[in-house]
Amino acid sequence: MFAAYFDCPGGPENLYMKEVMKPDPGEGEILVKVSASALNRADLLQRRGKYPPPKGASDILGLEAAGSVAGLGPGCSGRWKIGDAVMALLSGGGQAQYVTVPEGLLMPVPKDMTFIQAAAIPEAWLTAFQLLHFVGKVQEGEKVLIHAGASGVGMAAIQLVRLAKAIPIVTAGTQEKLKATANAGAAAGFNYKTEDFSEKVLEFTQGSGVDIILDCVGGSHWEKNLNCLNTDGRWIIYGLLSGGEVHGDLLARLLSKRASIHTSLLRSRDKEASSVFFPQYKERLVRAFREQVLPHFSGGTSPRLQPLVDSVYPLHAIAEAHRAMEENRNIGKIVIEIPV
Repeated sequence: MFAAYFDCPGGPENLYMKEVMKPDPGEGEILVKVSASALNRADLLQRRGKYPPPKGASDILGLEAAGSVAGLGPGCSGRWKIGDAVMALLSGGGQAQYVTVPEGLLMPVPKDMTFIQAAAIPEAWLTAFQLLHFVGKVQEGEKVLIHAGASGVGMAAIQLVRLAKAIPIVTAGTQEKLKATANAGAAAGFNYKTEDFSEKVLEFTQGSGVDIILDCVGGSHWEKNLNCLNTDGRWIIYGLLSGGEVHGDLLARLLSKRASIHTSLLRSRDKEASSVFFPQYKERLVRAFREQVLPHFSGGTSPRLQPLVDSVYPLHAIAEAHRAMEENRNIGKIVIEIPV
């Protein structure tokens, strides 16, 4: 089969399509014929040699995929059958013609949705859902500040905050991106490049600040984050786009607000033994998402959720897709179409 590959860490020019061995499904695994995958910041970091896959995971890029069931490993429960349209959260391997997936990490593709649209769901939406509900414990009426609001996770988080009957506020770097976040349901949006977002957030919230911050930026935003974080607020860090160094009295500022810092990485969640009675973390996450969120992607539901696809690249143009993300050109998800 063909897969996105690189022989040594470096720039996008190192990426190419390589013929590799097709995987065989193991105990409790499903073989998926991939129609589409999607790009994530983790793929860029892995390509640069800064984010290796977890032990035992495929070293092929791709943390999500959509396609059809092509094979069943031993010990599967019988829930899935050959030809079922599915999408999956992965630890790697999605940007290839086939990938094996533990059956508990598969979800059905919502009715009337294409594989291109479905590929834009698993990593971004499960990340946002985990941050809001498993980590942040968002409550109705709370105010949530979402950095990188026009990213895949950001656009998902806006809609999930609305679904939780809370109030999404975003930051982004261009007016075009802020307009897109408003269309997705953001109550307010601020350009972090041209204005002090902490002052604007305090003004919008009439001085109270926000209850939760979803932060993939890190170091450069820490002081402004604390300025606009409410007493007893939760600051959730899931990325460090600006680095992790902090210069200043972070702990005293945090303590004065009785605030808490949480950190989260979904990919590296350990692969502990799973059973019907004790499912592993990712399986619990996928099950909760499937029950609470997935029905809202289908017609006739309110509110209706919608993945936002920015652009689609064929697998052989994987290097150009990486360049687009590195230059922050995308609003929503960059999807990779896999050749038949």
